Parts: sequence; structure tokens; C-alpha cells
Amino acid sequence: MTDSPSRSGAFESAVDKRVEQFTESISFDARLFREDIAGSIAHANMLADQQLVSPAERDQIVQCLTEIGQELENGQFPLRMELEDIHMNIEQALIDRLGDVGRKLHTGRSRNDQVSTDMRLWIRDSIDRMDELLAGLQTSFVRLAQQDGDVVIPAYTHMQRAQPILAAHYFLAYCEKLERDRQRLQDCRQRVNQSSLGTAAVAGTSLDIDRDQTAGQLGFDGLLQNSLDSSSDRDYMIEFVFCLALVSVHLSSWAEDWILWSTTEFNLIEIPQEFCTGSSIMPQKINPDVLELTRGKAARVIGDLQTLFVLVKALPMAYNRDLQEDKPALFDAFDTVEACLTLAIPLVEGSRLKRESIRAGLDRGFLDATTLMEFFIKRGIPQRTAHHAVGQLVRQAMQQNCRLADLSLEDFQAFDPSLDRSIYDVLGIENAISKFRSTGSTCPEQVSRQLARWCERLELN
Repeated sequence: MTDSPSRSGAFESAVDKRVEQFTESISFDARLFREDIAGSIAHANMLADQQLVSPAERDQIVQCLTEIGQELENGQFPLRMELEDIHMNIEQALIDRLGDVGRKLHTGRSRNDQVSTDMRLWIRDSIDRMDELLAGLQTSFVRLAQQDGDVVIPAYTHMQRAQPILAAHYFLAYCEKLERDRQRLQDCRQRVNQSSLGTAAVAGTSLDIDRDQTAGQLGFDGLLQNSLDSSSDRDYMIEFVFCLALVSVHLSSWAEDWILWSTTEFNLIEIPQEFCTGSSIMPQKINPDVLELTRGKAARVIGDLQTLFVLVKALPMAYNRDLQEDKPALFDAFDTVEACLTLAIPLVEGSRLKRESIRAGLDRGFLDATTLMEFFIKRGIPQRTAHHAVGQLVRQAMQQNCRLADLSLEDFQAFDPSLDRSIYDVLGIENAISKFRSTGSTCPEQVSRQLARWCERLELN
């Protein structure tokens, strides 16, 4: 029989080769080697301090683990499928090189708490990486707001033109969404950053270990308090992938906007051609494929979240081998969102609003209608009455094929004879923009204040 750390003397026969292929996870969990080395070194240090191994044995183990980690970094470490996973591969190498000293490393721990520890360390670092990328995308939107923020664009509801807004107001809206993503991830990080190391397989251990010591060495904020919960918990992982799924939904929404905006029909934005591809048959095509794939890849991340939910929905308490299948979904979700954000940052930075095209079409759609209604409200007219009256004026302008601002004073006085030429002060796109007042609105003063807040928040000049 193979001297595998995962098979005890209770077995009378070697594992079937087909089972080795079916149960292996080394093909996808090898990326956890850094976390596994770090956790094992912390565990070895604790074992020595608790006199469960000698200081000399600890030094041998730490040195050998460090060497193995370097070999893995350099791609010089031979991974063996029959050893199932990265944890057993590293431990078997330690045993092969140190003999009985290597066999002492696993004292007071199980693969259950070892895997959980590795995953928590990996997710903690991944949250930090995700926060860095989200901040980078926020910065790109702020820079675009500084560059093209003075442009007035149509805002849409139901994909119909609604009201005029400053472009900066639109760009900063995505900063707000991304900020909530960052907040969710930081909140998730608190629950991720709890140590499971030393809870062992399911019930803890009778050995005198010091879980606080290993938690401190690994930078955890605290300890998981129940060994039964610790070995089975994947809440932290599902919560992280949920956060990633919501990031991908926000990216998909942004991509959908810009796919539409870049069409000839909308003609609002120019996307850098480095992020577009062509057609195999139509030579004129410049397709926004990065945006389309960003929109499409959201489906993968949502699917990864669904996979994790279904994986754990009917598991009995404590560890079950089913949980091995959590890692492909986790890694795929992170890798996908990371790739999308890595491209989104330079794509946003390199995009430009088409000022002339936007200006030429801005008068379409009666974007000042709501401001006109509110003008009537300020004169004491009930909102519903004003709403109906402006609707009639819009219909009249449509029949005359003109703007509201082009209607005659007599047309307005037919609704209210007391009206004078001051009504034209609220008509037209520039006038409408200037009339907004409420906190969080698109008026220039409010937008400038929000832009300054984001520059301060992101430490931008």
C-alpha cells in the first residue's frame, strides 16, 4: 500500500485507481499552496511552544515547508494525483524528506480544519484584491466624471428618455454601487477572518494546543467557537460569492448601458478600439465584445453562487466529502470577476462621450417636461393637475413637431392665463438642469459636491 497520510492502518487494500481519479482535487486546489504552507508553519510553531514537538523538530519542519513552498512557487514541485489534494501532497513531501519528524506536523489538527483555514486565508486575500480592483474602477469613473462631467445627457427610465442629467451624475452613480460592493466585502471579511485551525475533525482535540497563538500568527481577528460548526461551515464562502455575484450584476448593468450607448442609434460614447473586435464577414463592424462578455460572464458567477447553495442545502452536520466541490465554483467566481474588473478599469479610462452627437440630439424627448410641471406646482397648482396639463402641452408640441420651449406664450396661457414669459426660464435643457435643488440630484452644485467627496474618498487630486 502507498504510505498516504490520508489512509490509516484500518485499510486492508490500496485505493482503486479509478477512485483516485474520481476523488482528486489537486487539479484545482493546488492554488492554495501558499495558504497551506503558512497555516502549517503557524501550526508547527504552536506545537513547539506547547511542547508537542521539540524546537529542533519545529525548525526542521519550518525549513522544509519553506523549501517546499519555494519549489511550488517555481513550478518545480511534482504534484501527485494519488495524494488527492494540495494538503496531502505537501504533507507527504514533508514525510518523505523528514521521516517521523514530518509525521508529527498533523498533531492536533484534521484536514477539515486545515482546509477551512486555507480557504479563509485565501478568501481574505481575495477580498483585499477585489477591494483594490473596485477602488480602481471607481477611480476610472471619477476621472471620466472630471473629463466629461459637464456634458448634459439624457437619463432613461423604461429605456425612454426621462430627464436631463449631468454626465458626472451618471458616472458617480456607479461609484455608489461599487462602494456598496466594497462595504459588503469588508463586512464579509469580518466573518471570514475567524480561525478554524485547531478545531480538528469535528469535536476538537484532547491535546493541549493553543488556538489563540495560531490565530494571531495568521492574522485572524478571532476564533470559531464551535468545532462542530467549524468543520461544516461554508457560510463565509457563500457570502463571498454572493458579493462577487452582485459585483458581476453591477458590471453587467454598466456593460448593457455602454453597449447601447455605443450603437449608431444612441451614438453617445466611443469605446477604445483596443477593447473591441471585428467581424469575420462584415468589415465595417467594431463590436464591443469585452462589454458583451462582461454582461455574459455575470451568468457564470450567478451560477457559481447557485452551485454553492445547492451543494450545502441538504448536507448533515459537520464535514462531508461533498464540500470538496465548493472550490471550483469559488475559484471560478473570483477569477471571472477579477478578469472583468481588470478590463473594465482601462476600458472606462479610455472611453469618451461623443459631445457633438449628444448635443445634437438632446432636445428630443421633452426632457424638460418634469421641470415644467414643477414650475406649475410652485405656482400652487396641484401635482396631478399640473402633470395632466404638461402632458397636454407635450402632445401639442408633438403635433407641431417642436420643443416645449418653442410653444407660444398663448399656448401656455390657454392652460393658465396668468402665465407670463418667465415660464421660458424653466424650459430647455440647460434651464432644466439648473433648477434641480434636492440633495443627491443632478444640479451642478450637488454634482460638484459629490465629485469632491469621491476625490477625497479615493485620495485623488
